[in-house]
Amino acid sequence: MLKDRYPSRLLEDAVEAIGTLPGVGRRSAMRLALHLLRQPSDNVHHLAQSLVALRDQVKYCSCCMNISDDDICSICSDARRDHRTICVVETVRDVMSIENTGQYGGVYHVLGGSISPIDGIGPGDLTISKLIARVQELCADGDSAPEVIMALGGDIEGETTAFYIYRQLAPLNVNVTTLARGLGFGDDLEYADEVTLGRSLTGRQPFKP
Repeated sequence: MLKDRYPSRLLEDAVEAIGTLPGVGRRSAMRLALHLLRQPSDNVHHLAQSLVALRDQVKYCSCCMNISDDDICSICSDARRDHRTICVVETVRDVMSIENTGQYGGVYHVLGGSISPIDGIGPGDLTISKLIARVQELCADGDSAPEVIMALGGDIEGETTAFYIYRQLAPLNVNVTTLARGLGFGDDLEYADEVTLGRSLTGRQPFKP
């Protein structure tokens, strides 16, 4: 196959940069680059500045590891939320999916992925130890047992991660629950519709390894 020829080195650089995005091939990258070239300069500059600001200025909540503009995210700083109920998710996208249901009033803990030995991801690569520390503090501070909801993916990695966390929490006075199986095995939270996800939350049940 002949190497693509570009009339401009600037265009080639833009196509290569856009092509690094997930799910964007070379042809799609070319279409996007030419589309941006046709847009008003202010629009393109705003896009570029927004991406740079996102990368350089975004923070991760020191409590739950959700994306935030501040050291503590708006969910963790909300006194109206139930801070003794922690919903454990893999990614920030999962937080957004659950929030969109409007049926959850607790807080979250973002693991940053799931345990996957084949990909070289172990418990130490996730925020599991931080989660355990949070739960230990809750157990020490209150009379009632806190609840930890396992809202992880239904695939093997998600199940493995949930079981590992369950074993870590076993010595503590904590209620460990999981989503009701309105979600199919292997389903990701971000692809579930809001009604199904909401029902899975409200119908959660005790976690059984």
